[in-house]
Amino acid sequence: MVNIRSLDPSASPLDYYGYELRRLREEAGLSQSQLGDILYCTGSLIGQIETTRKVPTREFSERLDAALMTGGFFTRLVGLVLKSQLPSWFRPYAEMEEKATYLCTFQAQLVYGLLQTEAYARAVIGVRFESELDGLAAARLERQRILDRDNPPLLWVVMSEAVLRQEVGGREVMRGQLAHLLEMQERQRVNIQILPFKVGAHGGQMGSFNLLRFEDDPDLVYTEDFVQGHMTVDSAAFMRGSLRYDHLRAAALSVEDSTALITRVLEEHYGDQPEPGGSALA
Repeated sequence: MVNIRSLDPSASPLDYYGYELRRLREEAGLSQSQLGDILYCTGSLIGQIETTRKVPTREFSERLDAALMTGGFFTRLVGLVLKSQLPSWFRPYAEMEEKATYLCTFQAQLVYGLLQTEAYARAVIGVRFESELDGLAAARLERQRILDRDNPPLLWVVMSEAVLRQEVGGREVMRGQLAHLLEMQERQRVNIQILPFKVGAHGGQMGSFNLLRFEDDPDLVYTEDFVQGHMTVDSAAFMRGSLRYDHLRAAALSVEDSTALITRVLEEHYGDQPEPGGSALA
């Protein structure tokens, strides 16, 4: 059955997207099924996006612009749509993350969001937000676009060895995630260091934190608890965070040795392994 739910285009970026999709599709004289055939998707998906039951992706928006010849309208709009899917408490940080010229992060348990694969992100987000999984995962991937800019920020990541060994989403997901870390490590403005277990007690045991530096804004520290995130531009707090981060970076393996450890864990724990019966897992 065709979705005919009415929309208020001023309610949200997602409502505006759905409203305009329906309007322009009808102007083109296309049914949902016909447009779906052009975009290589189902008419049901078109209807779900038109009625805000599904969040559009950037790839879908690019194909939609080409099909309806809208001059990049939906591709530009989808950025606002995806940002609106972020939790309200996280949006101020995401805005500052976009402006940062230098990002430093210590991660105690999970791969940093800007380095997560889609499968890993969905596994992480799905633990707490299963009903909002599609929108939140798409929004996280959208944040990663800052690393593909012509002048991306310098990203320095220190992660506990536990991040590599904690199996999130299963072996296949972890295999893809560690391979992605190795690919990102090859970028000139991305540096990944692993803090090995043998270090023992260290300055990051209180939890993960981020340090952001800017050209025109005050430097800031970002932390999260189990409820929400917290930002501060207090200079004393930033200095304490910087000192702690310097100690973590000094205690961590070098970038080269970290790459070797990621490779070893990938091969030993998430590579092809024989099943009890003798056959290999794909």
